Amino acid sequence: MGKLRRTVAVVDDDASLRRSVGRLLNAYGFSAIEYASAEAFLRRDPETPIGCLVLDIDLGGMSGIELLRRVKVAGLKLPVIFITGLEDARLKTEAEQAGCIAYLRKPFAGSALIDAVKRALGS
Repeated sequence: MGKLRRTVAVVDDDASLRRSVGRLLNAYGFSAIEYASAEAFLRRDPETPIGCLVLDIDLGGMSGIELLRRVKVAGLKLPVIFITGLEDARLKTEAEQAGCIAYLRKPFAGSALIDAVKRALGS
């Protein structure tokens, strides 16, 4: 029997970046499920196992930080990797205080994301 792939949810409103991150994760043996918004992630099938969350901060509707708060309130203990194009020290501090595993500024090196996902999943 093959090794079970760990599932990573990618939430980003930029379709091109979301697709690229999904492909990168797949190339490294992770299963990626892509969501275009925080709201779409919240509407997902709760039976779908998610190992970690790669989450844009600046989404079109609900922010990534607000999504993380809602995930925590729901009792889910998902490791989160924030990705953002914003250069804002306050946001970075807020994300770190919210408990993110990593905070990556776009454009980021693929290896930085893969390393963060491996840490998040304990790989």
